[in-house]
Amino acid sequence: MKRIILLVALSVVTFSKAQDLNDLFVSGVNDAERFANAYLAPVSEASIYSMSNGWYNTADAKPLGGFEISIIGNITGFKNKDDKKAFILDPNDYENLDFVNNPGQARPVSTALGDIEGITVFVEDENGLFREEFELPTGLAAEDFNFIPSGYIQGSVGLVKGLEVKARFLPKIKFDDDAKIGLFGAGIQYDFTKMLPADKLLPVAISAVIGYTGLTGEYDFTDSNVIDGADQRIDASFKTWNFSAVVSTRKIPVINFYGGLGYITGKSDIDLLGTYTVTSGPFQTTYTDPFSVSKKASGVTANLGTKIKLGFFRLNADYNFSEFSTFTFGVNFGFR
Repeated sequence: MKRIILLVALSVVTFSKAQDLNDLFVSGVNDAERFANAYLAPVSEASIYSMSNGWYNTADAKPLGGFEISIIGNITGFKNKDDKKAFILDPNDYENLDFVNNPGQARPVSTALGDIEGITVFVEDENGLFREEFELPTGLAAEDFNFIPSGYIQGSVGLVKGLEVKARFLPKIKFDDDAKIGLFGAGIQYDFTKMLPADKLLPVAISAVIGYTGLTGEYDFTDSNVIDGADQRIDASFKTWNFSAVVSTRKIPVINFYGGLGYITGKSDIDLLGTYTVTSGPFQTTYTDPFSVSKKASGVTANLGTKIKLGFFRLNADYNFSEFSTFTFGVNFGFR
């Protein structure tokens, strides 16, 4: 359980990176919002893929009354995703923002996943009398994070022949008095091979799985003194669906294998709330609940995994191939 809490604590970093956007308000709320959309999009997409996995470890649905309790963790890597770690910032697309070096020329800058450092930009008024310079934020890779984690507790119960219902959740956990995160999800699995007369003789099972996951997070950084204001915080919401077809072996006593082909779709909403008072530069003003950043992501996935059964105790692990590939591991306890 402590390992899962640690993973969830690390995932707070994925949306707390939005705190680094505060300096952008010096260039105006429109520039800040445009930058935030490009900066946060990849980390939101990776989080959607990460939390969508782990819905199954076999295609063989449990019989009536059979159950399984699982502790599941997902690690979604992006170490080699260079196209997601940077985006091209063109000053011509911004109202006030420009580079100190080679002004007016587009160049790559870091996303919330990236590690490009030392990029300095400036804003100034039309007459050039007031000028403010600041450094653009870098990303998780610069802090030696090359993965997006997610974790939760999941339960599965067999109902009528071939039907299994699932639920996953993590109660809202508070970290260091300024961050909270919680998760809930529900799903169903139907084993089509249970409909066949020779079901118990077949060496494989084939199922369909549908799962919904919702995550909410809050991060309060009012006391960070990055920019003047009050009640400065981030509210983040992630909602995902996983639709999968699964096949697995089921007659091998200790170890079995499973694989699936699926489709993941989801949306994230990150709201920057509170008041933000710009006290330097040419555009000094106060913004209240300045903007929200939304990201949709979807794509085909495929995974391969194995499950080891030792009485009531089971272990499973699988690797999911997708836009953001994910390694999933589970510790399971159950009876069937």
